[in-house]
Amino acid sequence: MLTFIIILSAYLIGSIPSGLIIGKTFYNIDIREHGSKNLGGTNTFRTLGVKAGLTVTIMDILKGTLATSLPFLLGANDINHMLVGVIAVVGHMFPIFANFRGGKAVATSAGVILGYEPLFFVIAVIIFFISLYFSKYVSLSSMIASLLAFIYSLVFHTGDWALITVIGIFTIFIFYRHRANIKRIIDKTEPKVKWL
Repeated sequence: MLTFIIILSAYLIGSIPSGLIIGKTFYNIDIREHGSKNLGGTNTFRTLGVKAGLTVTIMDILKGTLATSLPFLLGANDINHMLVGVIAVVGHMFPIFANFRGGKAVATSAGVILGYEPLFFVIAVIIFFISLYFSKYVSLSSMIASLLAFIYSLVFHTGDWALITVIGIFTIFIFYRHRANIKRIIDKTEPKVKWL
């Protein structure tokens, strides 16, 4: 029963539509009707600005961190924390509170890593911003960071198969959710950030 409660809670936490909440509460805007029509931080940045974008990104990261911490908080350490985090990421991509139209999983995936191994999170964030500085593409930087995070897990965490498997799943999620962005990057129509 406790396992079911943790899995359900992780999904519901992941389903909290941060972008929708911030957009409608403070700006009276449904960001699903603007830009890429995505609920994630990137579309929030483009639609509502830096303050709202940062708020949504932080909220999405913390969703992953909280979900990953549930086994510890509820005294169920026999349940793998990373696998619980995957459920939260699924909730973020297909949120029950937003008609199953969610974000692209980058921030919540990062939050799962933060909850499991903070240093790994810091490395992934550094890689993301280095890529963003040179490319100016948030989508490309997200994919590069996820791919290098997977390679990092293979090289430096050879015995942690739960971590390697979950990072591999996140990488697949992120690439799949960015397939339209990949086409726009190839066509040179993908928007670039202007604040970096």
